[in-house]
Amino acid sequence: MAVPQNKVTKSRRGMRRAHDSLTAANPAECPNCGELKRPHHVCPSCGHYAEREVVAQADEIDLDEDAA
Repeated sequence: MAVPQNKVTKSRRGMRRAHDSLTAANPAECPNCGELKRPHHVCPSCGHYAEREVVAQADEIDLDEDAA
């Protein structure tokens, strides 16, 4: 059974965990609508990627009322 031979001090434990913190995301501005988006991802607000539309938004699609 793995049991520590000696007590690990708070300082040594903290130094080991120094690199475990999360880094903040670096959002980029969408060139089409100006909203913040994740880099190399489709913009969630307008559906554009690399200055072209890849995902049509729900308000742009004509849906029949009877089809639902």
